[in-house]
Amino acid sequence: MDLRQLRNFIAVAEEGNISRAAARLHMSQPPLTRQIQALEEQLGVALFVRTTGGVELTQAGEALLADARNIRALVDLATDRAQRAGKGLVGRLDIGSFGSGILQIVPELLSAYTSTYPDVKLVLHNIHRTLQYAALREGRALAVFDRYQPNEPDIGSELVAREPFMVALHMRNRLATQGSIGIEQLADEQLILGGASGSNSGRIVLGLFRAKGIEPKVAQQVEDMITTAAMVASGFGVALVPSSLLNLQLPNIVYRPLKNNANAFMDLHCYYLKGEPSPLLQGLLATVRKFRDRALD
Repeated sequence: MDLRQLRNFIAVAEEGNISRAAARLHMSQPPLTRQIQALEEQLGVALFVRTTGGVELTQAGEALLADARNIRALVDLATDRAQRAGKGLVGRLDIGSFGSGILQIVPELLSAYTSTYPDVKLVLHNIHRTLQYAALREGRALAVFDRYQPNEPDIGSELVAREPFMVALHMRNRLATQGSIGIEQLADEQLILGGASGSNSGRIVLGLFRAKGIEPKVAQQVEDMITTAAMVASGFGVALVPSSLLNLQLPNIVYRPLKNNANAFMDLHCYYLKGEPSPLLQGLLATVRKFRDRALD
C-alpha cells in the first residue's frame, strides 16, 4: 500500500462514485477502478459495494478511511515541516554573545528576528571570545556576536551596528558637570581600557588619543566593557565605552558624549562559519542586514 493508493481510495470514498473520483484526480475511470481492485486484493477484503448510484464503503472500508485520512494528515504535516525547515522557518538557532552587545543591540536584533521567524527556537549562550571560533567550528553555535576583528580564513562577519563612543566617569569626577568631553580633557585622567590594548576596541581607543598627540595614562586593562563600567563606578578612572552601556545603570557612574569625534565608532559584528549552509543562519544574516541598514539610514 502506497500513498497514491490511499489518495485514490480516499477520493472514491468521499465522492461515492468512481467517475466523479476519477475526475477529481484528473485521471480516467478504468485505471482508477483497477487500482481500487488491486488495493482490495492486496488487503484481502472488499472496501466498496456497488450501488445504483455508485459505491458505498464496507465496514472494512470505513475502518481504512479513518486511518487513511490520518496518514494523509501526517504526510501533509511532515511535508510542511520539511519545507519550512528548508526555508529556515523552524528549528533551533544557537547563538553566542559576549560583552556589552547583550545590553541592547543583540536583544533588539533577536527580537526583530523572532518577529519574522516566530517558530524558530532561539538559544542564547554566553561564550567567551576566546572560545567563539571553536563553538562555530564544532557546531555548538551558528553565529556569535562580539567586537573583535576575525583573523581566520574560515570565519565570516557581518556588521551589525556602529555605536558612538561615550565617556564614562565617576559622578564626582571634575568633568562630570560637562555636557560633552573631548579627548584632550582626558589627557590627565586614569584610563580604564576596556578590551585591553591588543583588542580591536582597545586599539581604537588608544588611536583616538594618539591622533591628538596624547599618550593616555592607562591605569587598568580589562577584557570587557561591563567590567570596565564597574571599575569606573568604583572610582578607578574614566573609560571610553559604546553607547549601549547607557543601559547599564550602575551607581555613581555618569556618561557624557565624546566631543569632536563624530566618526569614531565601536562596531559590533555577527561572526559565522563561511560555507555554513543552514537556512537558519541565512535568515539571521538577512535580519542582521535589515537591522543594520535601518540603523544607518
